[in-house]
Amino acid sequence: MRFFSFLFTLSVGLQLTTYAQTLTTSNLPIVLINTNGQSIPDDPKLVCDLRIIDNGAGKRNNVTDKPSFTSKIGIELRGSTSQDFPKKPYGFELRDASGANSVDASILGMPSEADWVLNATYVDKTLIREPLIYDLGRQISKYYVPRYRYCELILNGKYEGLYILFEKIKRNKNRVDVSSIKKTDISGDAVTGGYIFKIDKYTGEESRMWTSTKQTNGIDVDIQIERPKIEDLTEEQFLYAKKFVTEFENALAGPKYQDATVGYPKYIKEDSFVDYLLINEICHNIDAYRLSTFFYKDRDSKDGRLVMGPIWDYNLAFGNVGYCQADLPEGWSFDFTRICGDDVFEMPFWWDRLLTDKRFANSVRSRYQGLRTNVLKTERIHAYIDSVANVLTEARTRNFQRWDIIGVPIGPTHLLGQTYQEEINFLKSWVKKRLEWMDKAIVPFGSSVLGTELIPDFNVTLSPNPSTDNVTLRYNLSQRATVQLLITDAAGRSVQRMTWPNQAAGDHEETLPAHSLPTAPGTYILQLNADGKPISRKMVRF
Repeated sequence: MRFFSFLFTLSVGLQLTTYAQTLTTSNLPIVLINTNGQSIPDDPKLVCDLRIIDNGAGKRNNVTDKPSFTSKIGIELRGSTSQDFPKKPYGFELRDASGANSVDASILGMPSEADWVLNATYVDKTLIREPLIYDLGRQISKYYVPRYRYCELILNGKYEGLYILFEKIKRNKNRVDVSSIKKTDISGDAVTGGYIFKIDKYTGEESRMWTSTKQTNGIDVDIQIERPKIEDLTEEQFLYAKKFVTEFENALAGPKYQDATVGYPKYIKEDSFVDYLLINEICHNIDAYRLSTFFYKDRDSKDGRLVMGPIWDYNLAFGNVGYCQADLPEGWSFDFTRICGDDVFEMPFWWDRLLTDKRFANSVRSRYQGLRTNVLKTERIHAYIDSVANVLTEARTRNFQRWDIIGVPIGPTHLLGQTYQEEINFLKSWVKKRLEWMDKAIVPFGSSVLGTELIPDFNVTLSPNPSTDNVTLRYNLSQRATVQLLITDAAGRSVQRMTWPNQAAGDHEETLPAHSLPTAPGTYILQLNADGKPISRKMVRF
């Protein structure tokens, strides 16, 4: 795991001075939890009391107001590294009056369920990154995205700051809407769903798992069954679920992987994979595809193809992390294994393989370009950020009085703004640069050649083409220029860059040695740029 900067900055974070801060009134809902002085453990859940004050939209909430909701709950710490921070994240389950049995109920207008998450959003100093991607995700995807509400937390009479109350990922008609599977469902259609899978660390609830059919960079990728719970999962169900996902992987890795009958399309709802990829790439999520990664399967009688999602855990997205180039607005998250190939948690081979299918890659490109005309308009996202920041004005002021971390490096993040507004400005600037980069970088997806026109005074030829060995590149310049070469694969990933500075006008010839060219057979795009004048050629390698 990449915590090379984490342990040091964590020790700094734990020593931060917190300032006394009280809460009497808020424009956000107020959540009050009373454990009667007991510490909240990681496990098992502690039974205690919950009250929520929410007088409705546009109304003030005062700690002296009558609660709009009360319940016994079982509460515990949640998260992996996040629970080591001083501002703790929690998970809780609604209980009946005895405190022994779980009960479903609606909270803050969200559909009825028993399990909820209080996200501390400690490392994101804008306090906006997670809601931003969830709201974008809800507009992009037709599949379930967890709902949330901002709130302020008082624990045992002490103000703990601004939190985000999330729906926990669960099987439920209002959450992951797949069939309920019982221990007696061990054959026929009944055993085929519903299952929720995840690729993640091994903290939290214990679960059964198996190892993917293919390693990544020599590292195993483990697939866990999130639901049914381990105590409710029968051997027949485990073997079926493993068999189905393994068949998907084998089909995807096979020679006829693009075939609708025997290839990967037989096993997945492709639109969910396309949208999931775009959601993660828009925010350059460092954890994309390899951590907090969920997918699910319903019964075969209800279209039992795999659905990618729900999305989860984006506090390090949108440039909020200082390693593996994820702070940059350039670069693809699906290139993680090529950038940080020594990480313990690697992504499965699926995404690289899917993007070699021109039809899938073209779907990604066309979907993104369509979204850029509405949902992903830069000014629209900027307006969202400003609007949420305005709503959070008083709560975030109290939060950062309680947790004095503005201008202080926290965990794997890196030092950004010295004020809250600088944090917001960074986020908006990063989003703009990211989308502008994606506008250009996504053009080759699914295409044999980029859509650039031949420029009369800049001619380019390749020989031989197709090729297996060295390639001779010839070009002509009408005036002195610096020439840059970029070779990308069909998915737009860079495989080689070269630069020839200050080239004179006239004819030029360069030998591209075989060792510098792609080794995998396929079609590649060679783009030559002379002081802003680009021209592209298709290059085929055998």
